[in-house]
Amino acid sequence: MKLYKKTFTVDTAAGKATYVNITDKLREIVKESRIENGLLAMISPHTTCAVFFEEFAHDYTEDGDEFLQADLNNVLEKIIPDHTSAQTYIYPGEAHYQAVESWPDAESYLPGGDRKALWNGDGHLKATLIGSSQLVDVTNGDLGVGSTGYFYFVDYDKTRERTRKCQVTVFGE
Repeated sequence: MKLYKKTFTVDTAAGKATYVNITDKLREIVKESRIENGLLAMISPHTTCAVFFEEFAHDYTEDGDEFLQADLNNVLEKIIPDHTSAQTYIYPGEAHYQAVESWPDAESYLPGGDRKALWNGDGHLKATLIGSSQLVDVTNGDLGVGSTGYFYFVDYDKTRERTRKCQVTVFGE
């Protein structure tokens, strides 16, 4: 059995959940792997990010989200409201604030010492619900999915823009 690993980055925006279609990138990685038949695992190592499989919707909102992504945002907002104040969720607690403030790179997590930058409890919960990994069949050197199925990487942390990682492993023959 062969194993091929690759990590790529995804840039996300502040102020909204960022969805990125990663299907073409995954197909490229399968080709690079030279694995004809096996499995591809994709994983987000970030606790506010998720990966999922969904139909490509073709229609977009004014904000640039596919209609199914907008619908997903609306459903998630009903069960997990945005983190808009220190009272919305019990996370983060005082011990977490203090831990982050002690980190050598605390400024990147708390710009100007603003604790509101950690009001991303909704992002953590949404990513937990959607899931941080997907496993897909590889058949004949391509993703074993139909023509309308696409893979998406999403960052639910709206507090600031970031560069995120997606880790991919292809294994098989």
